[in-house]
Amino acid sequence: MPTACRRSFLRATLGAAGSALVFSGFELDASPAEAGPEFKLGVASYSLRKFPRAEAIQMIKRLGLRYVNIKSYHLPLDSTPEQIREARSEFEDAGLVIAGGGNIEFRKDDEGDMRRKFEYAKLAGMPLIVCAPTTATLPKMEKFVREYDIRIAVHNHGPKDIFPAPQDALKILKDMDPRCGVCVDVAHTAEAGVNPLDAIKASGARMLDVHIKDMRVFGDVNTLCDVGDGVLPIPAIFSELQKMRYTGCVNLEYEINENDPFLGMTRSYAYMHGVLAGLKG
Repeated sequence: MPTACRRSFLRATLGAAGSALVFSGFELDASPAEAGPEFKLGVASYSLRKFPRAEAIQMIKRLGLRYVNIKSYHLPLDSTPEQIREARSEFEDAGLVIAGGGNIEFRKDDEGDMRRKFEYAKLAGMPLIVCAPTTATLPKMEKFVREYDIRIAVHNHGPKDIFPAPQDALKILKDMDPRCGVCVDVAHTAEAGVNPLDAIKASGARMLDVHIKDMRVFGDVNTLCDVGDGVLPIPAIFSELQKMRYTGCVNLEYEINENDPFLGMTRSYAYMHGVLAGLKG
């Protein structure tokens, strides 16, 4: 379907319900009686990087979300244990589920540095670390995955990155503990010249997290836009995740309009709610 028609199609299909989704915080978690996975639509708090933690938490609640992946803007990596516990309580007391943390760099080939970051994640209640390792540090992280029982998901960052697309990290991950996987960033995957659907299929059970976003020109991260306004195959992505019975988070990582992201994020979630409502129907 042409990009320009996608939102019009959803509005026509969903009618008044489509408008209500924008404001209602439409609940995405499938009930146990329904077929298919429990879609966990969340937010990468990087999207709200210009806002202090308390304000970011309130914005997440206004968006009607439960799941959050915490970026260091809202919980600095050098926080004391007391500060980490306090921040964790703020998220949890607001009714939010801490789905993970990151993106966290593991560039330093130093087990002490790795341990500090796993300790940080453990104290913060993060079951998953979205990470940016190197080819040298990634295999060494497996030891800490087993020790702390925290999963890791390698985030791909396009052609300038060590791991441009998920398939590049999978070459190392394939023989590692199953708790070691990838976070498929659909826009950076496209930037690397790879179809996000192909990356998702290739990742299979190693796909532990997804960062969702959209772009007007395939592969050009300078054209990032609200989800549903671009050319990435968002409905096909969710359909494939459903077929795979994916139960991890799909986190919006909203990189544009950093000083005033709320409206664009609301529109992005409304579009995704509509896509998922269509899949349920």
